[in-house]
Amino acid sequence: MEALRRLLAYYVESSIHVALSVVALTAITVLEFEVVVPQRLWFFVFLAALSGYNFIKYVPPITKINAEWHVAKKTMFWFTALCFLGLLYVSFQMTATVLFITALFGSVTFFYANPLIRHKNLRVMAGLKVFVVALVWGGVTVIIPMIAAKAELNMDVWITFVQRMLLVVVLMIPFELRDMSVDALSLKTLPQQIGVRPVKILGGVLLVLIFGMEFLKTAGQTAYLVSLFVFTLALGGLLILSKTKQKPYFASFWVESLPVYWLLLFVVIKEGLRMGVFANLGL
Repeated sequence: MEALRRLLAYYVESSIHVALSVVALTAITVLEFEVVVPQRLWFFVFLAALSGYNFIKYVPPITKINAEWHVAKKTMFWFTALCFLGLLYVSFQMTATVLFITALFGSVTFFYANPLIRHKNLRVMAGLKVFVVALVWGGVTVIIPMIAAKAELNMDVWITFVQRMLLVVVLMIPFELRDMSVDALSLKTLPQQIGVRPVKILGGVLLVLIFGMEFLKTAGQTAYLVSLFVFTLALGGLLILSKTKQKPYFASFWVESLPVYWLLLFVVIKEGLRMGVFANLGL
């Protein structure tokens, strides 16, 4: 049992779990717009997400690397370094346009952890944290796969991009609630600025807005609409259950798992519709 707990801890702390969530959201975009992407893109997105998150969590700012750097973080650093080497290998197989767009989002990730202005990084700039993460996730999971597929970035794609960023903002609320006791007041996170109950209400309003935006698209899928509805309900439920004092892995495992379950549900409904399984339900 102890071995399983250690394995789960490593799985979450090494960012494998969050990287799979990023891949799941990318796959949802591919299925929504029914585009074809190179197989290597999946490895590229996974390794980029894992390397980016571990860079933020385990690689200290360049000015703070010293002999007293924690041993555990050194171990994770070498794991991240290996993943980064894999990312470099896959990168040589990607198009110049994909690499350029990825580099733009990568630079945001770099300055999220390293000083940008007056010895401050983007993470500590008041109120920016959640929006920086939402921008990067939206770009990686919507814009990059569409560019890799050489598809048109039409209005429907941009609506999905905005929806995705708003979804990430809501997904981050349980994390920000969890970290309220340790986050510096200068961060001015959403819960710090408006309070616990109001931020949950804000999250609920954003979920309604996200679902409502789906009806602005010129071409939609029943499978996507239904799966999005279930996903927003599930996220809303976890949002209600979120507290400042959470059980281990409530946010980092269960909340972060939602994109994977959304993908599975989307695939099941899409295949069911194709096979006529839901014909009697009028779908």
